[in-house]
Amino acid sequence: MKLASELKDLCTRLGHQFAQPELLIEATTHSSLSSATRADNQRLEFLGDRVLALVIAQALLEKDKDASEGILAPRFNALVRKEACADVAMQIDLGAALKLGRSEMLSGGRKKIAILGDAMEAVIAAVYLDAGFDTVENLIMRLWGERINTAEDDARDPKTTLQEWAQGHKMLPPKYVEIGRAGPDHAPVFEIEAQLSNGLSATANAPSKRQAQQMAAAKLLEQVDP
Repeated sequence: MKLASELKDLCTRLGHQFAQPELLIEATTHSSLSSATRADNQRLEFLGDRVLALVIAQALLEKDKDASEGILAPRFNALVRKEACADVAMQIDLGAALKLGRSEMLSGGRKKIAILGDAMEAVIAAVYLDAGFDTVENLIMRLWGERINTAEDDARDPKTTLQEWAQGHKMLPPKYVEIGRAGPDHAPVFEIEAQLSNGLSATANAPSKRQAQQMAAAKLLEQVDP
């Protein structure tokens, strides 16, 4: 089976040539394009999520042999969450190789965090099934390497940190209020305001409420300097 040029280019960026190219085709096919004869990447995404988790967990254990579970858990979460996977996907321009339905293509699906994150996990599963654990471990360590080294900083979740700061200063938990929404229904942009009971606030815009909340919390943290 021959690969299209965009998939060949992706193989080059991955540093892996597939013995079973159909796995890569499946991994890069979004559900908006799937059909009775064309499988989407949801099953591979399920497997890739678990493969990534194992590799990252092992890497963190080896990096810091004295760290407790309470220290390792937030680092782990920072490295395997959807945003991290999407960031790696953008690093290798995975979006350019995705097969999307017309509606997703028109709504900017190649840049959506959820689609990119799922596809990255699916590609990990495809490499695992194609070449085994050692190969996919090397791939993950190469793509996530610097992130693993800085996981302690990345694990600082803005919403959690802001809530802890508020509690430490005898304040009510922060509120997150949707103050605006723009764009069409299939590609909305949310404007969220993070508010503290002392009157401080900050706003942010993002394609998802969760992302906008995190960004607003991060901006508010810059004001309070916890």
